Amino acid sequence: MPVLGAQAAPSHHERAQRAHPGQGKVIDAPNPPEDAILGTINGQVLTERDVDNRGKLFALSTGLNISPDLMKRLRPQIIRQLTDERIKTQEILKRHINVEPLQIAQAINNIESRNGMPKNALRDRLALDGVSLTTLIDQIRVQIGWMQVLREEISGRGRITAREITQREEALRAEEGRPQYNVSEIFVPVADPRHSEAELDFTKTIITQLRNGAPFPIVAAQFSQAQTALDGGTLGWVQEDSLDPPVVDIVKQMPIGAISNPVKVAGGYVIVTVNGKRTIGHQNVTMVTVRQAFFPFASALNPQNPTDQQKLTLQKASAAAQSVHGCEAMEALNHSLGEKHPSDPGGQLVLERLNPQMRQVLADLPIGRSSRPLVSTDGIALLMVCSKGQKNIAQQSPSEIADSLMNERVEQASRQLERDLERRSVIEMRKDDKTAPAAKQSDDASDDDGAPEKKPHGKPAPGQK
Repeated sequence: MPVLGAQAAPSHHERAQRAHPGQGKVIDAPNPPEDAILGTINGQVLTERDVDNRGKLFALSTGLNISPDLMKRLRPQIIRQLTDERIKTQEILKRHINVEPLQIAQAINNIESRNGMPKNALRDRLALDGVSLTTLIDQIRVQIGWMQVLREEISGRGRITAREITQREEALRAEEGRPQYNVSEIFVPVADPRHSEAELDFTKTIITQLRNGAPFPIVAAQFSQAQTALDGGTLGWVQEDSLDPPVVDIVKQMPIGAISNPVKVAGGYVIVTVNGKRTIGHQNVTMVTVRQAFFPFASALNPQNPTDQQKLTLQKASAAAQSVHGCEAMEALNHSLGEKHPSDPGGQLVLERLNPQMRQVLADLPIGRSSRPLVSTDGIALLMVCSKGQKNIAQQSPSEIADSLMNERVEQASRQLERDLERRSVIEMRKDDKTAPAAKQSDDASDDDGAPEKKPHGKPAPGQK
Protein backbone atom coordinates (compact mmCIF):
# COMPACT_ATOMS: atom_id res chain seq x y z
CA MET A 1 0.00 0.00 0.00
CA PRO A 2 1.35 3.48 -0.74
CA VAL A 3 2.10 5.73 2.17
CA LEU A 4 -0.29 8.38 0.90
CA GLY A 5 -3.24 7.14 -1.14
CA ALA A 6 -6.83 8.13 -1.77
CA GLN A 7 -8.52 9.98 1.05
CA ALA A 8 -11.44 7.67 1.76
CA ALA A 9 -10.87 4.31 0.08
CA PRO A 10 -7.83 2.94 2.00
CA SER A 11 -9.82 2.31 5.18
CA HIS A 12 -12.25 0.13 3.20
CA HIS A 13 -9.36 -1.75 1.62
CA GLU A 14 -7.62 -2.26 4.94
CA ARG A 15 -10.83 -3.65 6.48
CA ALA A 16 -11.16 -6.02 3.54
CA GLN A 17 -7.59 -7.25 4.01
CA ARG A 18 -8.15 -7.89 7.72
CA ALA A 19 -11.46 -9.67 7.15
CA HIS A 20 -10.30 -11.64 4.10
CA PRO A 21 -6.55 -12.35 4.07
CA GLY A 22 -5.00 -12.65 0.65
CA GLN A 23 -5.50 -10.83 -2.59
CA GLY A 24 -9.11 -11.80 -3.28
CA LYS A 25 -10.12 -14.75 -5.39
CA VAL A 26 -13.01 -16.79 -6.69
CA ILE A 27 -13.07 -20.07 -4.76
CA ASP A 28 -13.01 -22.94 -7.22
CA ALA A 29 -16.26 -24.66 -8.15
CA PRO A 30 -17.29 -26.86 -11.08
CA ASN A 31 -17.97 -24.69 -14.12
CA PRO A 32 -19.36 -25.29 -17.60
CA PRO A 33 -16.89 -25.15 -20.51
CA GLU A 34 -15.28 -21.71 -20.74
CA ASP A 35 -16.08 -21.34 -24.43
CA ALA A 36 -19.76 -22.21 -24.00
CA ILE A 37 -21.86 -19.59 -25.76
CA LEU A 38 -24.40 -17.91 -23.47
CA GLY A 39 -25.98 -15.76 -26.14
CA THR A 40 -25.50 -13.18 -28.88
CA ILE A 41 -26.01 -9.43 -28.89
CA ASN A 42 -26.60 -8.16 -32.43
CA GLY A 43 -24.62 -11.18 -33.60
CA GLN A 44 -21.72 -10.69 -31.17
CA VAL A 45 -21.05 -13.72 -28.98
CA LEU A 46 -21.07 -13.70 -25.16
CA THR A 47 -19.27 -16.71 -23.63
CA GLU A 48 -18.90 -18.39 -20.27
CA ARG A 49 -15.27 -17.23 -20.23
CA ASP A 50 -16.38 -13.58 -20.48
CA VAL A 51 -18.62 -13.93 -17.43
CA ASP A 52 -16.03 -15.91 -15.46
CA ASN A 53 -13.28 -13.34 -16.12
CA ARG A 54 -15.50 -10.45 -15.09
CA GLY A 55 -16.35 -12.25 -11.85
CA LYS A 56 -12.67 -12.86 -11.14
CA LEU A 57 -11.91 -9.22 -11.88
CA PHE A 58 -14.49 -8.17 -9.30
CA ALA A 59 -13.03 -10.53 -6.69
CA LEU A 60 -9.45 -9.44 -7.26
CA SER A 61 -10.18 -5.73 -7.37
CA THR A 62 -12.13 -5.83 -4.09
CA GLY A 63 -9.66 -8.06 -2.25
CA LEU A 64 -12.47 -10.39 -1.16
CA ASN A 65 -12.80 -14.16 -1.44
CA ILE A 66 -15.88 -14.87 -3.56
CA SER A 67 -17.72 -18.13 -2.87
CA PRO A 68 -19.48 -20.09 -5.64
CA ASP A 69 -22.83 -19.18 -4.05
CA LEU A 70 -22.02 -15.47 -4.15
CA MET A 71 -20.79 -15.70 -7.74
CA LYS A 72 -24.03 -17.45 -8.68
CA ARG A 73 -25.97 -14.50 -7.27
CA LEU A 74 -23.73 -11.99 -9.07
CA ARG A 75 -23.91 -13.86 -12.37
CA PRO A 76 -27.24 -12.50 -13.76
CA GLN A 77 -26.13 -8.90 -13.27
CA ILE A 78 -22.69 -9.60 -14.73
CA ILE A 79 -24.38 -11.01 -17.84
CA ARG A 80 -26.69 -8.00 -17.98
CA GLN A 81 -23.76 -5.60 -17.67
CA LEU A 82 -21.72 -7.39 -20.34
CA THR A 83 -24.78 -7.29 -22.63
CA ASP A 84 -25.09 -3.53 -22.13
CA GLU A 85 -21.36 -3.12 -22.80
CA ARG A 86 -21.63 -5.07 -26.06
CA ILE A 87 -24.40 -2.74 -27.22
CA LYS A 88 -22.36 0.33 -26.25
CA THR A 89 -19.23 -1.03 -27.92
CA GLN A 90 -21.11 -1.55 -31.17
CA GLU A 91 -22.31 2.05 -31.08
CA ILE A 92 -18.77 3.27 -30.34
CA LEU A 93 -17.43 1.36 -33.36
CA LYS A 94 -20.32 2.51 -35.54
CA ARG A 95 -19.30 6.11 -34.82
CA HIS A 96 -15.61 5.33 -35.54
CA ILE A 97 -14.57 6.44 -32.06
CA ASN A 98 -11.05 5.36 -31.10
CA VAL A 99 -10.04 5.12 -27.43
CA GLU A 100 -6.30 5.69 -27.11
CA PRO A 101 -4.20 3.24 -25.02
CA LEU A 102 -2.90 6.19 -22.99
CA GLN A 103 -6.46 7.01 -21.89
CA ILE A 104 -6.98 3.44 -20.69
CA ALA A 105 -3.63 3.38 -18.87
CA GLN A 106 -4.47 6.64 -17.11
CA ALA A 107 -7.88 5.30 -16.05
CA ILE A 108 -6.27 2.18 -14.55
CA ASN A 109 -3.73 4.35 -12.70
CA ASN A 110 -6.58 6.46 -11.32
CA ILE A 111 -8.44 3.39 -10.05
CA GLU A 112 -5.28 2.16 -8.30
CA SER A 113 -4.56 5.58 -6.82
CA ARG A 114 -8.12 6.09 -5.51
CA ASN A 115 -7.98 2.76 -3.72
CA GLY A 116 -4.58 2.95 -2.11
CA MET A 117 -2.78 0.58 -4.49
CA PRO A 118 0.77 1.02 -5.77
CA LYS A 119 1.14 1.62 -9.49
CA ASN A 120 0.54 -1.54 -11.57
CA ALA A 121 -0.74 -3.45 -8.50
CA LEU A 122 -4.12 -4.20 -10.09
CA ARG A 123 -2.49 -5.45 -13.28
CA ASP A 124 -0.03 -7.63 -11.34
CA ARG A 125 -2.81 -9.15 -9.26
CA LEU A 126 -4.78 -10.00 -12.40
CA ALA A 127 -1.75 -11.72 -13.89
CA LEU A 128 -1.12 -13.73 -10.71
CA ASP A 129 -4.64 -15.13 -10.79
CA GLY A 130 -4.63 -15.83 -14.51
CA VAL A 131 -7.18 -13.16 -15.42
CA SER A 132 -6.49 -11.49 -18.74
CA LEU A 133 -5.74 -7.78 -18.52
CA THR A 134 -8.03 -7.52 -21.55
CA THR A 135 -11.01 -8.03 -19.21
CA LEU A 136 -10.20 -4.81 -17.37
CA ILE A 137 -9.16 -2.95 -20.53
CA ASP A 138 -12.39 -3.85 -22.34
CA GLN A 139 -14.51 -2.50 -19.49
CA ILE A 140 -12.59 0.76 -19.27
CA ARG A 141 -12.55 1.18 -23.06
CA VAL A 142 -16.35 1.02 -23.09
CA GLN A 143 -16.65 3.58 -20.29
CA ILE A 144 -14.31 6.05 -21.98
CA GLY A 145 -15.69 5.45 -25.47
CA TRP A 146 -19.26 5.87 -24.24
CA MET A 147 -18.38 9.27 -22.80
CA GLN A 148 -17.17 10.30 -26.26
CA VAL A 149 -20.44 9.04 -27.76
CA LEU A 150 -22.34 11.20 -25.30
CA ARG A 151 -20.24 14.24 -26.14
CA GLU A 152 -21.32 13.80 -29.75
CA GLU A 153 -24.93 13.39 -28.65
CA ILE A 154 -25.02 16.64 -26.70
CA SER A 155 -22.75 18.66 -28.99
CA GLY A 156 -25.72 20.08 -30.83
CA ARG A 157 -27.09 21.50 -27.62
CA GLY A 158 -24.13 23.81 -27.28
CA ARG A 159 -21.92 24.55 -24.32
CA ILE A 160 -23.06 25.56 -20.87
CA THR A 161 -23.92 29.23 -21.20
CA ALA A 162 -22.97 32.10 -18.91
CA ARG A 163 -26.67 32.57 -18.20
CA GLU A 164 -27.05 28.97 -16.99
CA ILE A 165 -24.04 29.40 -14.70
CA THR A 166 -25.45 32.65 -13.35
CA GLN A 167 -28.81 31.01 -12.70
CA ARG A 168 -27.12 28.20 -10.76
CA GLU A 169 -25.03 30.74 -8.79
CA GLU A 170 -28.19 32.65 -7.86
CA ALA A 171 -29.87 29.42 -6.84
CA LEU A 172 -26.90 28.49 -4.65
CA ARG A 173 -26.94 31.89 -2.97
CA ALA A 174 -30.65 31.44 -2.29
CA GLU A 175 -29.84 28.05 -0.75
CA GLU A 176 -27.11 29.40 1.56
CA GLY A 177 -27.39 27.92 5.02
CA ARG A 178 -29.06 24.72 3.84
CA PRO A 179 -27.36 21.29 4.06
CA GLN A 180 -25.26 19.81 1.28
CA TYR A 181 -23.90 16.27 1.00
CA ASN A 182 -20.88 14.65 -0.64
CA VAL A 183 -22.40 11.47 -2.04
CA SER A 184 -21.17 8.45 -3.98
CA GLU A 185 -23.56 6.10 -5.76
CA ILE A 186 -23.91 2.69 -7.37
CA PHE A 187 -26.87 2.57 -9.76
CA VAL A 188 -28.37 -0.79 -10.72
CA PRO A 189 -30.91 -0.46 -13.56
CA VAL A 190 -34.05 -2.58 -13.63
CA ALA A 191 -34.90 -4.03 -17.04
CA ASP A 192 -38.57 -4.72 -16.23
CA PRO A 193 -40.06 -2.77 -13.28
CA ARG A 194 -42.77 -5.43 -12.97
CA HIS A 195 -40.13 -8.07 -12.17
CA SER A 196 -37.21 -6.49 -10.30
CA GLU A 197 -36.48 -9.34 -7.88
CA ALA A 198 -33.17 -10.31 -9.52
CA GLU A 199 -31.83 -6.75 -9.51
CA LEU A 200 -32.91 -6.25 -5.89
CA ASP A 201 -31.16 -9.45 -4.86
CA PHE A 202 -28.03 -8.37 -6.70
CA THR A 203 -28.13 -4.94 -5.01
CA LYS A 204 -28.38 -6.56 -1.58
CA THR A 205 -25.45 -8.83 -2.41
CA ILE A 206 -23.29 -5.86 -3.37
CA ILE A 207 -24.25 -4.04 -0.16
CA THR A 208 -23.10 -7.04 1.86
CA GLN A 209 -19.73 -6.99 0.13
CA LEU A 210 -19.37 -3.24 0.70
CA ARG A 211 -20.13 -3.64 4.38
CA ASN A 212 -17.59 -6.46 4.54
CA GLY A 213 -14.91 -4.06 3.33
CA ALA A 214 -15.04 -4.00 -0.49
CA PRO A 215 -13.84 -0.53 -1.61
CA PHE A 216 -16.84 1.53 -2.79
CA PRO A 217 -14.99 3.18 -5.75
CA ILE A 218 -13.91 -0.18 -7.18
CA VAL A 219 -17.36 -1.75 -6.80
CA ALA A 220 -18.90 1.33 -8.43
CA ALA A 221 -16.44 1.10 -11.33
CA GLN A 222 -17.32 -2.58 -11.76
CA PHE A 223 -21.10 -2.57 -11.46
CA SER A 224 -22.64 0.91 -11.44
CA GLN A 225 -24.51 1.82 -14.61
CA ALA A 226 -24.42 5.55 -13.91
CA GLN A 227 -21.95 7.81 -15.72
CA THR A 228 -20.19 8.35 -12.39
CA ALA A 229 -18.84 4.76 -12.51
CA LEU A 230 -15.44 5.70 -13.96
CA ASP A 231 -15.01 8.23 -11.14
CA GLY A 232 -15.69 5.63 -8.48
CA GLY A 233 -19.36 6.56 -8.21
CA THR A 234 -18.78 10.02 -6.81
CA LEU A 235 -21.49 12.64 -7.34
CA GLY A 236 -19.52 15.28 -5.47
CA TRP A 237 -21.29 17.89 -3.37
CA VAL A 238 -25.03 17.97 -4.02
CA GLN A 239 -28.06 19.67 -2.49
CA GLU A 240 -31.22 17.95 -1.37
CA ASP A 241 -33.09 19.33 -4.39
CA SER A 242 -30.61 17.55 -6.68
CA LEU A 243 -31.45 14.10 -5.30
CA ASP A 244 -34.47 11.85 -5.52
CA PRO A 245 -36.69 12.25 -2.42
CA PRO A 246 -36.09 8.63 -1.24
CA VAL A 247 -32.32 9.23 -1.45
CA VAL A 248 -32.62 12.51 0.49
CA ASP A 249 -34.53 10.75 3.28
CA ILE A 250 -31.72 8.20 3.62
CA VAL A 251 -28.77 10.59 3.23
CA LYS A 252 -30.07 12.98 5.91
CA GLN A 253 -29.97 10.18 8.49
CA MET A 254 -26.80 8.36 7.40
CA PRO A 255 -23.54 8.77 9.31
CA ILE A 256 -20.50 9.53 7.19
CA GLY A 257 -19.01 6.35 5.71
CA ALA A 258 -22.13 4.20 6.11
CA ILE A 259 -23.54 2.11 3.25
CA SER A 260 -27.27 2.51 2.56
CA ASN A 261 -29.85 -0.22 2.03
CA PRO A 262 -31.25 -0.48 -1.54
CA VAL A 263 -33.07 2.74 -2.47
CA LYS A 264 -35.79 2.44 -5.12
CA VAL A 265 -35.54 5.25 -7.69
CA ALA A 266 -36.77 5.82 -11.23
CA GLY A 267 -35.25 3.15 -13.47
CA GLY A 268 -33.72 0.94 -10.80
CA TYR A 269 -32.02 0.80 -7.41
CA VAL A 270 -29.25 2.94 -6.01
CA ILE A 271 -26.75 2.31 -3.20
CA VAL A 272 -25.32 5.46 -1.64
CA THR A 273 -22.61 6.35 0.83
CA VAL A 274 -22.06 9.78 2.35
CA ASN A 275 -18.47 11.04 2.26
CA GLY A 276 -19.20 14.35 3.99
CA LYS A 277 -21.83 16.86 5.08
CA ARG A 278 -21.70 20.66 5.17
CA THR A 279 -23.79 23.82 5.18
CA ILE A 280 -24.00 25.65 1.85
CA GLY A 281 -21.72 28.66 1.81
CA HIS A 282 -19.79 27.74 4.96
CA GLN A 283 -17.06 25.11 5.16
CA ASN A 284 -13.51 26.12 5.93
CA VAL A 285 -10.92 23.38 5.54
CA THR A 286 -7.14 23.17 5.60
CA MET A 287 -5.62 22.69 2.14
CA VAL A 288 -2.09 21.28 1.94
CA THR A 289 0.29 20.37 -0.85
CA VAL A 290 2.75 17.58 -0.14
CA ARG A 291 5.89 16.06 -1.61
CA GLN A 292 7.26 12.63 -0.80
CA ALA A 293 10.36 10.52 -1.33
CA PHE A 294 9.97 6.76 -1.29
CA PHE A 295 12.73 4.27 -0.41
CA PRO A 296 11.61 0.88 -1.80
CA PHE A 297 12.28 -2.49 -0.20
CA ALA A 298 13.58 -5.34 -2.35
CA SER A 299 11.02 -7.67 -0.74
CA ALA A 300 7.95 -7.39 1.45
CA LEU A 301 8.72 -6.43 5.05
CA ASN A 302 8.38 -8.91 7.88
CA PRO A 303 8.47 -6.61 10.94
CA GLN A 304 9.73 -9.46 13.14
CA ASN A 305 12.57 -10.33 10.77
CA PRO A 306 13.70 -7.39 8.56
CA THR A 307 16.35 -8.12 5.96
CA ASP A 308 19.75 -6.43 5.84
CA GLN A 309 18.57 -4.38 2.84
CA GLN A 310 15.55 -3.16 4.79
CA LYS A 311 17.69 -2.19 7.79
CA LEU A 312 20.07 -0.28 5.51
CA THR A 313 17.11 1.43 3.80
CA LEU A 314 15.84 2.65 7.18
CA GLN A 315 19.28 4.10 7.97
CA LYS A 316 19.32 5.97 4.63
CA ALA A 317 15.78 7.28 5.12
CA SER A 318 16.58 8.47 8.65
CA ALA A 319 19.66 10.33 7.43
CA ALA A 320 17.71 11.93 4.57
CA ALA A 321 14.98 13.07 6.98
CA GLN A 322 17.62 15.15 8.78
CA SER A 323 19.43 16.49 5.71
CA VAL A 324 16.69 17.25 3.14
CA HIS A 325 15.20 20.75 3.32
CA GLY A 326 12.62 22.15 0.92
CA CYS A 327 10.21 20.53 -1.51
CA GLU A 328 12.52 20.80 -4.53
CA ALA A 329 15.13 18.79 -2.66
CA MET A 330 12.49 16.20 -1.70
CA GLU A 331 11.46 15.85 -5.37
CA ALA A 332 15.09 15.47 -6.42
CA LEU A 333 15.61 12.78 -3.77
CA ASN A 334 12.55 10.84 -4.95
CA HIS A 335 13.78 11.06 -8.54
CA SER A 336 17.15 9.61 -7.50
CA LEU A 337 15.32 6.71 -5.83
CA GLY A 338 13.54 5.77 -9.05
CA GLU A 339 10.16 7.44 -8.34
CA LYS A 340 8.47 4.21 -7.31
CA HIS A 341 5.79 6.49 -5.84
CA PRO A 342 5.05 9.92 -7.36
CA SER A 343 6.72 12.94 -5.77
CA ASP A 344 3.35 14.72 -5.72
CA PRO A 345 0.82 12.28 -4.20
CA GLY A 346 -2.31 14.20 -5.13
CA GLY A 347 -2.15 17.95 -5.72
CA GLN A 348 -4.04 20.01 -3.15
CA LEU A 349 -5.30 17.77 -0.35
CA VAL A 350 -7.99 18.49 2.23
CA LEU A 351 -6.24 17.76 5.53
CA GLU A 352 -9.48 16.96 7.34
CA ARG A 353 -10.32 14.21 4.83
CA LEU A 354 -7.07 12.28 5.09
CA ASN A 355 -7.00 9.09 7.11
CA PRO A 356 -6.32 9.74 10.83
CA GLN A 357 -2.72 8.49 10.75
CA MET A 358 -1.79 10.68 7.80
CA ARG A 359 -3.61 13.67 9.22
CA GLN A 360 -1.66 13.32 12.45
CA VAL A 361 1.66 13.26 10.57
CA LEU A 362 0.93 16.34 8.45
CA ALA A 363 -1.11 18.53 10.81
CA ASP A 364 1.79 19.90 12.85
CA LEU A 365 4.61 19.33 10.35
CA PRO A 366 6.37 22.65 9.61
CA ILE A 367 6.49 23.69 5.96
CA GLY A 368 9.67 22.53 4.23
CA ARG A 369 10.70 20.05 6.94
CA SER A 370 10.72 16.28 6.44
CA SER A 371 8.56 13.93 8.47
CA ARG A 372 9.98 11.00 10.37
CA PRO A 373 10.45 7.84 8.25
CA LEU A 374 7.07 6.17 7.63
CA VAL A 375 7.46 2.43 7.21
CA SER A 376 5.09 0.30 5.10
CA THR A 377 5.36 -3.24 3.79
CA ASP A 378 6.96 -2.22 0.49
CA GLY A 379 9.22 0.62 1.61
CA ILE A 380 9.76 3.80 3.62
CA ALA A 381 8.40 7.26 2.83
CA LEU A 382 9.36 10.75 3.87
CA LEU A 383 6.67 13.43 3.61
CA MET A 384 7.02 17.19 3.44
CA VAL A 385 4.35 19.92 3.54
CA CYS A 386 4.98 22.53 0.83
CA SER A 387 2.02 24.84 1.47
CA LYS A 388 -0.86 25.11 3.90
CA GLY A 389 -3.88 27.41 3.96
CA GLN A 390 -7.59 27.77 4.73
CA LYS A 391 -10.24 27.57 2.03
CA ASN A 392 -14.02 27.74 2.00
CA ILE A 393 -14.71 24.74 -0.21
CA ALA A 394 -18.47 25.21 0.03
CA GLN A 395 -18.18 27.98 -2.57
CA GLN A 396 -18.24 26.70 -6.16
CA SER A 397 -16.32 28.45 -8.89
CA PRO A 398 -18.00 29.16 -12.25
CA SER A 399 -15.97 26.35 -13.82
CA GLU A 400 -17.09 23.90 -11.12
CA ILE A 401 -20.72 24.91 -11.69
CA ALA A 402 -20.29 24.45 -15.44
CA ASP A 403 -18.85 20.96 -14.85
CA SER A 404 -21.79 20.06 -12.63
CA LEU A 405 -24.33 21.26 -15.18
CA MET A 406 -22.58 19.39 -17.98
CA ASN A 407 -22.48 16.17 -15.93
CA GLU A 408 -26.24 16.42 -15.39
CA ARG A 409 -26.79 16.93 -19.11
CA VAL A 410 -24.54 13.98 -20.00
CA GLU A 411 -26.31 11.67 -17.54
CA GLN A 412 -29.70 12.47 -19.04
CA ALA A 413 -28.41 11.87 -22.57
CA SER A 414 -26.88 8.55 -21.55
CA ARG A 415 -30.06 7.10 -20.11
CA GLN A 416 -32.06 8.05 -23.19
CA LEU A 417 -29.53 6.72 -25.70
CA GLU A 418 -29.04 3.43 -23.80
CA ARG A 419 -32.79 2.90 -23.84
CA ASP A 420 -33.07 3.60 -27.57
CA LEU A 421 -30.16 1.32 -28.49
CA GLU A 422 -31.48 -1.58 -26.42
CA ARG A 423 -34.91 -1.33 -28.01
CA ARG A 424 -33.33 -1.64 -31.47
CA SER A 425 -31.03 -4.55 -30.54
CA VAL A 426 -31.42 -8.27 -31.21
CA ILE A 427 -30.49 -9.99 -27.95
CA GLU A 428 -30.72 -13.79 -27.93
CA MET A 429 -29.73 -15.48 -24.68
CA ARG A 430 -29.54 -19.16 -23.82
CA LYS A 431 -32.76 -20.08 -22.08
CA ASP A 432 -31.29 -20.50 -18.59
CA ASP A 433 -29.36 -17.22 -18.90
CA LYS A 434 -31.93 -15.02 -20.54
CA THR A 435 -31.56 -11.53 -19.14
CA ALA A 436 -32.81 -9.31 -21.95
CA PRO A 437 -35.50 -9.24 -24.64
CA ALA A 438 -34.69 -11.57 -27.53
CA ALA A 439 -36.79 -9.99 -30.24
CA LYS A 440 -35.64 -7.01 -32.22
CA GLN A 441 -37.87 -3.94 -32.16
CA SER A 442 -37.98 -1.46 -34.98
CA ASP A 443 -36.77 2.10 -34.59
CA ASP A 444 -40.33 3.35 -34.35
CA ALA A 445 -41.47 0.65 -31.93
CA SER A 446 -44.18 1.60 -29.52
CA ASP A 447 -43.22 2.36 -25.95
CA ASP A 448 -46.49 1.10 -24.49
CA ASP A 449 -44.95 -1.81 -22.58
CA GLY A 450 -45.74 -0.36 -19.20
CA ALA A 451 -42.11 0.31 -18.33
CA PRO A 452 -41.33 3.86 -17.28
CA GLU A 453 -38.66 5.79 -19.10
CA LYS A 454 -35.25 5.46 -17.47
CA LYS A 455 -34.35 8.84 -16.06
CA PRO A 456 -31.53 10.10 -13.90
CA HIS A 457 -32.32 9.37 -10.28
CA GLY A 458 -31.27 12.89 -9.32
CA LYS A 459 -33.79 15.68 -9.83
CA PRO A 460 -32.65 18.87 -11.60
CA ALA A 461 -30.81 21.11 -9.21
CA PRO A 462 -32.01 24.65 -8.51
CA GLY A 463 -31.35 26.93 -11.43
CA GLN A 464 -31.18 24.07 -13.94
CA LYS A 465 -33.59 24.16 -16.83
